[in-house]
Amino acid sequence: MSIQVKNVGEELRNTSKSLFSVEVMPPLKGQRVDALYSAIDPLMKLLKRYSVRKRPGTVGIAAAIRNRYDTEAVPHLICGGFTQEDTENALIDLDFLGIRNVIALRGDSVKNERVFTPEPEGNTYAIDLVRQIMDMNNGRYIHEGLDLDARTSFSVGVAGYPEKHFESPNMEVDLQHLKNKVEAGASYIVTQMFFDNQKFFSFVHKCREFGIDCPIVPGIKPITTARHLSLLPGFFHVDLPETLVKNVLACSSRDEIRKVGIDWAIQQCQELIEFGVPCIHFYTMGKSGSVEAIASEVF
Repeated sequence: MSIQVKNVGEELRNTSKSLFSVEVMPPLKGQRVDALYSAIDPLMKLLKRYSVRKRPGTVGIAAAIRNRYDTEAVPHLICGGFTQEDTENALIDLDFLGIRNVIALRGDSVKNERVFTPEPEGNTYAIDLVRQIMDMNNGRYIHEGLDLDARTSFSVGVAGYPEKHFESPNMEVDLQHLKNKVEAGASYIVTQMFFDNQKFFSFVHKCREFGIDCPIVPGIKPITTARHLSLLPGFFHVDLPETLVKNVLACSSRDEIRKVGIDWAIQQCQELIEFGVPCIHFYTMGKSGSVEAIASEVF
């Protein structure tokens, strides 16, 4: 069966209803691909679009998902750990396989590094990665002497931060960086997770005032454990609403916490759909049970 290649950016602009996507984690070293499929299988009756995080093996993982589920995969490409040549080679392979939707990210600093350090001969910022992809879309490759006139047709998404990227001095600077990425060729934005919809609504309003008019996809992460109360703010630099924290702390079991997280995310999603978002993106952290419950209720 042939697989129809779709352009995520165009579909987000033209959709008449809110879609949803989920991020899945690649298997750990030594695990078989079945570990990946077990997290995706429960979602496939609901899923419209999902993405995988960039790690070694992204091309193979994206191809495996396409082959098994006959649906679009949106690999994450990052700057850290990859040269521009590595990135170009990965993009050539993805294009060859008919995978033409990607997310361009700078990536986080590695452990024991206080600041992000780019790979020698690699891209420093997400905008550099976007520009490299756009160059390939225009038939420009790293080695200009090669007789390569093949143009790729990648649709590129980038990250946005409703609560500001923690490295930006203020929201205005952060929005300018985001606008630069869109002007460089990004066709849609997927946000960092947030737990207060008002922060997302405010972010969208500020983006529009700033001249950023592309689709903006909200990112949702359901709380599943009490550890998330410290882990998520510390690692992702997001605030948790007081009511949500109180509800989690009042729970006496993990099942109760999971239900609180599901109910909170359902309420978020319903309000976001009413707001008119083109898609909702779920961060699964490798576990799909809560997302399945949320999506079954909302979609």
